[in-house]
Amino acid sequence: MPREMTSRQRMLAALDRQEPDHTPCSFMLFNALKSTCRDYAEFVERQVAMGLDACVELPPRPPVVVNDYYNLHGLPVSYDPRVTIREWVERVPGEEWPIMVKEYHTPAGTLCAQVRQTPDWRWGDHVPFLDDYIVPRSRKFLITGPEDLEALRYLLVPLTEAEIAAFRAEAEAAIAQARRHNLLLSGGWGVGADLVGWVYGLENMVYASFDQPEFLQQLLDIVATWNRQRMQVLLEAGIDLYIKRTWYENLDFWSPTTWRRFIYPILKADVELAHERGVRFGCLITSRCMPLLDWFAELGVDVLIGVDPGEWDLAEARRRLNGRVCLWGGVNGHLTVEQGSPEEVRAEVRRAMQVLAPGGGFILSPVDNVREDTPRSRENVQALIDEWRRLTGQS
Repeated sequence: MPREMTSRQRMLAALDRQEPDHTPCSFMLFNALKSTCRDYAEFVERQVAMGLDACVELPPRPPVVVNDYYNLHGLPVSYDPRVTIREWVERVPGEEWPIMVKEYHTPAGTLCAQVRQTPDWRWGDHVPFLDDYIVPRSRKFLITGPEDLEALRYLLVPLTEAEIAAFRAEAEAAIAQARRHNLLLSGGWGVGADLVGWVYGLENMVYASFDQPEFLQQLLDIVATWNRQRMQVLLEAGIDLYIKRTWYENLDFWSPTTWRRFIYPILKADVELAHERGVRFGCLITSRCMPLLDWFAELGVDVLIGVDPGEWDLAEARRRLNGRVCLWGGVNGHLTVEQGSPEEVRAEVRRAMQVLAPGGGFILSPVDNVREDTPRSRENVQALIDEWRRLTGQS
């Protein structure tokens, strides 16, 4: 058994596919707890008090977030100062719901989004720039073809020096907290095809991969260039792990052939950039990725975050990736932790630990989130932690 490690050492050992003193447990997302905290620092402190291997994420994300890029956690998103915006709501014949219209006027032309204001719309009369809620409610996406790409560049501009300075100032307290508790420092979130889905539509993205490959490649390249400029800022902050959201880079939206053509080269460049700076690289992906596992290993991805036991074949994933890619997850957050029984939670923890933990390269977590702060979910979170502690000899 390895010597006793700090939480950071334990997480780094797992990420490097080495055997730690015991398997770490780090919740990849934990909104149920975060929503009860006054700020991000308290969120970290409470995880530490629970005995979890908490990560400190840069930039620190407060419990309540309302912005134009809600689903892109991380650095601020701002536009070229010459961009102006108009928004209004109108009734359109034949449409059941009011239509929210948002126009971005740029030096290269006007981009327009039209979104149905369904009863469950969360943002009032406002249409944010980057948000999952837009996709199923869109009547017209912001980007419709090659003619819109130059205008898009004015919405995806590098961070200003003032924004970078503000990020560094904001990060100081979080970095100090990570050092004080010897916690892993992570940074993110990066983005690629997920952003394409928000501004162009997921179905459109699928069709374009076959019908308009040159246009789709240009769109992905614009996003990739913008993302790497932001990635550089995080790498310079001294993070241990860079995280990129790749939820929409699975085989629900790509065939293996199109994934290899469009996604593989971008990920390769991203991983190489992180590794040049001595930073590990992780992908957030929770389903429909089993046929891609060997490519993730070939690319040098250090960790796949989101190993859902309902979507992944745990044994097959371990067999194919053993010693090559760390796996993070093992328990279903919604069905098991939020809706199941303590016995079901404990059984899922035991299964994950039995299959994925031996030899290292595994981090236990609910996938992908525990959102509900209810008596049942709190009891089940405690059952998860208790079973993990029992199996790792901590109690």
